Amino acid sequence: MSLVNENISQHFRPDEQDIINQILDMIAIAQNQYRPVLSNFLNPRQIYIAQTLIHRTDDLAFQVCGGFSAAEMQRLLVYPDYYQPQAEDFNLTYFQIDYPAKFTELYHRQILGSLIGSGLKRDSFGDILNHQMVWQLVVSTEIKEFISRQVDRIGRVHVRMKEISADQLVVPSSDWEENHITVSSLRLDAVVANAFNYSRNRAKETIEHGLVRVNWEPLERPDYSLAVHDLISVRHGGRVKLTQITGKNRKNNIGLNIQMIKA
Repeated sequence: MSLVNENISQHFRPDEQDIINQILDMIAIAQNQYRPVLSNFLNPRQIYIAQTLIHRTDDLAFQVCGGFSAAEMQRLLVYPDYYQPQAEDFNLTYFQIDYPAKFTELYHRQILGSLIGSGLKRDSFGDILNHQMVWQLVVSTEIKEFISRQVDRIGRVHVRMKEISADQLVVPSSDWEENHITVSSLRLDAVVANAFNYSRNRAKETIEHGLVRVNWEPLERPDYSLAVHDLISVRHGGRVKLTQITGKNRKNNIGLNIQMIKA
């Protein structure tokens, strides 16, 4: 690793080195080949890392797009600053899940699990949208044919993936509530305990039992250190976004601004 990259890595977590390398590669290609470069879907924390790295360059710009304005998972386009991006540069395709809604229900975790179980990587598709009984997906155009041909079941439910246009996407309701909490550290168990009003022991057991995801990835380490823009999902609890670290108080506890949805 070069000294420059080593200095960059010091500002992020060791497990984020892969995404750092991916973004640095994109930057190098855009600079050296004078062309736009498109990422797979990134989560909010990864987008924050990308923004931090791209802002270090003078001749590049970037945009992100996930199909609609409030998307969490988005594709990143890095390009020379004279380039004018178009919507089609992001290679997005949209599907609606056709299923017997009168006789069964679908759930976000079922859809996510079925997509991953079919062999797809999480960065190949974006948000899973729901409004009332309607479920839709934003995916990369590169996997469009796979989705159409291979995804025919969600759990035990037979489904058909129907391609739709961007203007047919449902607008998910925003249930996020702003809150402020104080924690002794940025450990995962400390944040889960405080945000969901759990005991520290309950938070620790919840994590160790595989009921917590950080940025959509299962995580069973109570001591994992969180950072701004991380998204924590707790089964049967809800979801939390870390939006800002506000500093330490007189007791050396850390203030956090969060957004939260309770299950």
